Parts: sequence; C-alpha cells; structure tokens
Amino acid sequence: MQSNNFNFNTTAEEVATTFSEEIKNKNVLITGTSLNGIGFETARVIAKYASLVIITGYNEERLKLSEDGLRKEVPSANIRRLVLNLASLAGVRKAAAEVNAYEEPIHVLVNNAAAPMGSFKLTEDNLENQMATDHVGPFLFTKLIALKIVASKTAEYTPRVVFVASEAHRYCAGVDFDAITKPDVATYDGAVAYAQAKAANILTVVELAKRGKGKLNVYAVHPGVIFTNFNQHPEAIPGLKAAGVLDDDGRPKTGSYFQWKTIPEGAATTVAAAFDPSLNGTYLSDCKDITSTIAPHSSDPATAEKLWKFTEEIVGDASTF
Repeated sequence: MQSNNFNFNTTAEEVATTFSEEIKNKNVLITGTSLNGIGFETARVIAKYASLVIITGYNEERLKLSEDGLRKEVPSANIRRLVLNLASLAGVRKAAAEVNAYEEPIHVLVNNAAAPMGSFKLTEDNLENQMATDHVGPFLFTKLIALKIVASKTAEYTPRVVFVASEAHRYCAGVDFDAITKPDVATYDGAVAYAQAKAANILTVVELAKRGKGKLNVYAVHPGVIFTNFNQHPEAIPGLKAAGVLDDDGRPKTGSYFQWKTIPEGAATTVAAAFDPSLNGTYLSDCKDITSTIAPHSSDPATAEKLWKFTEEIVGDASTF
C-alpha cells in the first residue's frame, strides 16, 4: 500500500508496515500510552521496527500495565517508561530533564496525551486542567527537549514532532487567552475548553514549524472519532451524551453526523505524520494533508506567534524555540 492510497479505514499497522524502513533505527517518544487508547496502538505498531519506544503516563502503575501490554504484543520491542505529568509544570520539567539525560537521540516526539472532558478543575499551577494537560504541558515539554530532537537531524533525516489535535478545534471561536490565565468555573464549558485546547495545539504547530527553520518537520493530526478510554471516562460521558456523541447507554451513537473509527484506524494518521516521507503541510487527517481546511482562528500566523509568547510567559521559559 502506498501513502497516496491511505484512507479513512487505513490502520496504523498498515501505515507502519509501509514505512517500516523509515521507522528502523529511530527512537520515538509517545505521550499518553494507556491501554485502550490510540497512543498505545501507535506505540505497538512502531515498536515492531523502532530501536526504542519511550512511553509516558502520569501514573507509574498504569504505565507499567502499558509496558507489559506492549511486551506481550511485541516481545522483541525495546520499551522505556517515563513518568510525565503534563498537568504539572514541575512534573514536565522533571521528565524533560530525564529525557535530555538519555544517551540515545530522540528522532520523533508524538504529543498524544490529553485530559478527558469533564468538570472544572484547577491544576497545582492554577491552570484549567484541560488547557494545562493538552496545551501548556506539551508546549513546555516540547520546548525543553527540542534541542535534543533537533540534534538527531542528519543530511538524510529531519526529526519530527507530532501533535494529536482534533477537528473539534472548529467548535470554538478560537483560543480565549484570558481564560488560560484566569480560568473561571462560572463560564467553564468542558466541550469548549477541549476545542480551545485543540485549537492551541494547531497554533503551536504553525509557530513551531516557523521557528524550527527546517530543522524539524511538525504536524498536527485529526485522528478521527474513536471510542477509546478518553471517551469512556466517567466525567466525559455526560458532556458527550449531551453533544450527541454517545447514546443514553454511553456507547458510540450511530447515525450521527460523523463516522466512528476503530482504535487501529484512529492511530493511523499519527504514524503517517511520524514517518511518511512524502508529507507536506501541517495538518493531517486520514493520513493526508488537509492544511487548507484548518479553521481561520487556528491557522493565523499572528495568533500562533501571540499564543507562543503568551504560553512562554506562563511557563517561564523563553529559551531556544
């Protein structure tokens, strides 16, 4: 199967098999790799060929379950666990320091982890939990290990950073900058918060691609709508029912305005973004470039630069990228 034949039903396994030569000898870091998620499936298919797959999670016990699951599926895999709490700036810094101390280079970073939609929560840094976990934490983590990623560049290979975003970025008017630093329970809407976090992911990709100056290839992906542990989280279910995504029993609603993907199908575009050498653009769905379809509020270069500088002020890190 060639990349131009990939489609809605293409699986991550098929993509990884197609690009097995590109995956070989690569070290890949994937955030958010809990069982029954697209991050785990991404790790599973890549682990068949990669030199090293680093998996992350905020909970050591759950992370060990993921490692055991991957080793059962791929006995030959070289797996390394990394505890990463994206909802804590201190936790992000600790994990980034560990990565920067690795002897091995990092060729691909996949920012897959996300907080489920739910009730209003503040992190230890007084940020709203979804924006902290989905945008601020991954932003800081990426910046802190960016030089290590860039160091893997050769004349033949350019390293990659992938953000798992969403078509949900359309369902908001853009990033509410005030809400990032002054989150308010009175005006909080979980679905809108998720949409704004995904819009922030795409804006980050736009600006990182510019700042990378050809040293990095950067992509945002829409994986599709998938019934993963993300959509099965108890706090997420009421909002998803209200939005017509899940039925009264909390199962995927059929006959809705979108089609559901399986987990293997949902992980396919991430794997393509990480390894397909033919890709152009910055936003992908069904393993293809759909950059021209990004909502204006998430594609504007001035807004992307503004969000970058704004987030740097929050995290207190204005170095390098």
